[in-house]
Amino acid sequence: MNNFFGTDGIRGEVGVAPITADFLLKVGWAVGSVLRETEGGTASVIIGKDTRVSGYLFESALEAGFLSAGVNVGMLGPMPSPAIAYLTQAFGASAGVVISASHNPYQDNGVKFFSSKGVKFSDKVQKAIEEKISKPMVSVDSASIGKAKRYGQALGRYIEFCKSTFDKECDLSNLKIIIDCANGATYHIAEDVFKELGASTIMINNNPDGYNINRNCGATDTNQLQQEVLKQNADLGIAFDGDGDRLIMVDHLGEKVDGDELVYIIANAWKNNGQLKSDTVVGTKMTNLGMRKALGELELTFIEADVGDRHVMDKLINNDAILGGEGSGHIICLNKSTSGDAIIAALQILEVVSKSQKNLYDLKSKMTKYPQVLINIKTETDINVKNNSNLVDAINLTESKLSDKGRILIRKSGTEALVRVMVECNDLELATESANYLADVIKSM
Repeated sequence: MNNFFGTDGIRGEVGVAPITADFLLKVGWAVGSVLRETEGGTASVIIGKDTRVSGYLFESALEAGFLSAGVNVGMLGPMPSPAIAYLTQAFGASAGVVISASHNPYQDNGVKFFSSKGVKFSDKVQKAIEEKISKPMVSVDSASIGKAKRYGQALGRYIEFCKSTFDKECDLSNLKIIIDCANGATYHIAEDVFKELGASTIMINNNPDGYNINRNCGATDTNQLQQEVLKQNADLGIAFDGDGDRLIMVDHLGEKVDGDELVYIIANAWKNNGQLKSDTVVGTKMTNLGMRKALGELELTFIEADVGDRHVMDKLINNDAILGGEGSGHIICLNKSTSGDAIIAALQILEVVSKSQKNLYDLKSKMTKYPQVLINIKTETDINVKNNSNLVDAINLTESKLSDKGRILIRKSGTEALVRVMVECNDLELATESANYLADVIKSM
């Protein structure tokens, strides 16, 4: 049995197995069949997508697969991933489906799923789906085929939901904000949310054409946003990724504010107002040492999860906590939504800015980040990063040089054919030298 699910659903290059129309047809059938078996024969799903041109193809394939399994389908069109998480519950669907490759370029696509409770599918459900995929596809009889319809009111419901997470007593009318939608799924939503809450907004990269999603813009490339904030003399900038579940911000000086810093700002504010449940924050193995130290100074417990928002979510639930995230911009506020939602996370930051009367630069300055060097190495073959003797020796040598001044993390990406090398150290030159050395060792494997 193949393991199709990675860190965040099934993802890859369009037209290259498994990201093909015939495979996603079968995925729709397999997921639908598992849902029908679980719910005793009656099931429904909603399907949303980001703005990739291949979304048209895979939307149709998944729809046909679900219908052939006897599952009713609601089509939502372009919608952020967290919107699907919310709307799955709002519409009483058995599951929500998102066609997206998140922060990847348009050449990639994929699919991820939310349960009826608005959270990612469990490992148990994913295993059942993979077992079903390995079996021949058999359609239900004609009388049992599912029906499809398109929901027209979904957009407005999600916009109102986002606004409901924000304290209406806060005044945003004095803020000038640049919003970068990455030519992705927030392009027709973000402006309404922030404008209707009183902010003055200037939109960039909100004209998707199917090919420009995440291209030199959004949460994965904030250069344009940083320049625009300075050019427009704005108070801050907000960057989303292609499917709207990652948030990176820019302060009034044009400096990038990453996910670790944003989580710290929220944690500090919620600690002070008694809102931070269990006095606990969840991060990942990639979480900056500076954030860990700053949280400790606030007497907050930091819990480390594996990389990926699904793992952060598991730790939050298991530790009765409500706030977690990643430096890449996945931020989960469980008291506001059931999934990582970039728009909602941005609203929590704006609430802190409004209530504290401090700018984003001052708020982030309470935490000092350690320099972190990250190198992504493309791999053509499967590399064993844990048991290769040359790499183990190189890691041991590097750790002896870093001593207690930093740390090393080497891992395979769960979403791309990459090995990621991360070295963190209070000495940037040493971190850079160490990361380059380890990357060269991996390239020679």
